[in-house]
Amino acid sequence: MSNTKYNIPNVWELCFLSVPIIVPLAVYMFEKCCSNKYRKLNSKVVLITGASSGLGETLAHEFYSHGCALILTGRSNTELERVKSDLLSRSDVKNVNKPCTLVLDLIDQATIEGVSQKVLGVFGRVDILINNAGISYRGRAEVTTAEVDYQVMLVNYFGQIALTKAILPSMIHHKSGHIVAISSVQGKIAIPFRSAYTASKHALQAFFDTLRAEIARHKVKVTVISPGYIQTNLSLNALTGNGSKYGIMDESTMDGYSAEYVAQRIVEAVVNNEQEIIIAPFYARLAIGLRYIWPRVYFWIMKCRAERQAGQKM
Repeated sequence: MSNTKYNIPNVWELCFLSVPIIVPLAVYMFEKCCSNKYRKLNSKVVLITGASSGLGETLAHEFYSHGCALILTGRSNTELERVKSDLLSRSDVKNVNKPCTLVLDLIDQATIEGVSQKVLGVFGRVDILINNAGISYRGRAEVTTAEVDYQVMLVNYFGQIALTKAILPSMIHHKSGHIVAISSVQGKIAIPFRSAYTASKHALQAFFDTLRAEIARHKVKVTVISPGYIQTNLSLNALTGNGSKYGIMDESTMDGYSAEYVAQRIVEAVVNNEQEIIIAPFYARLAIGLRYIWPRVYFWIMKCRAERQAGQKM
C-alpha cells in the first residue's frame, strides 16, 4: 500500500485558484444582466424635445444606441436634420428604426396640439416622452421684465405640460407609457439671480409630482430628473432681465457634468422605473436637505451668496 500523502487545499487556496474562473464569469453575468435590462428599450418610440443640441442631442444618441425609434423635435429643422444624419451615420449602432424630425417651438402654444397629432401619426404611439427643451435665465428679480418671466415660464413649464397633456391620452389608452421631465436642482432649491428659471422648475416639479400620483392607475410612469450643472450652451443662451442673451459660459457650467454622463443616468432611470433622480454633487444635495431641515441657515447662506455676487453683471 502506498504511503504517498495528498495535500488537500484549504479554503483560501481554493478561493485563490477559482479567481481566474469566477471573475470573468461574474463580469460576463453582469454584462448579460445589463444587456437584458436595456433590451426592453428596443423599438420603443421615444419623443425628445430640444433634441437639436445639448443634452437633448446627447439623449438622442443614447436612446438610439439602444434601438429606440426616435422622434426628434426642436426649433431648428436644419439642426434636427444634422442630428438625424449623425445618428444614421453611426457605424457602431445597429438600429433599424429611422429617426423622424419635427419642428416644435414650445413658445407657440397654438401649434403644440397639431404637432402632437403629427407625432402620434408617425409610429402610432409614444412610449417615452422626454420633456427636455428649456431656457435658462440670469438676472436681478427687481429689474427683470414680466415679459421675460412669462417667456421662461412658457418654455419651461406651460409648453412642457401642454405637450404632455396632448400625448397623455394615447398613453392612457394603451395602458403604457413613461413621461420624463428634465427639471433641475433649482427645481428644489432657489438660488440668487435665477428667479424666473427656478420658478419655472419649481412649477415643473410640482406638476409632475401630482401627475405621477394621478396616472399611476393607468400604468403610465413619471420620472423627474434634477441635474446640477451640465456642460452645455444653456448659460450662453440664457435670457437676462431685459430679454437679451446672457452670452457667457459660466464657470459652474464649464465644471459641470458631461452631457454624456447625464444622458446615461437618465436612460438608466427610465429602464429602472425610477420616480426621481438627483444628478448633483454632495454640496447640492446637502443644500436641498438643509432647505427643509434648517431653512434659517439655508437662507443665510443664500443671502451671503447674493451679496458676494452682487458686483457681477446680471
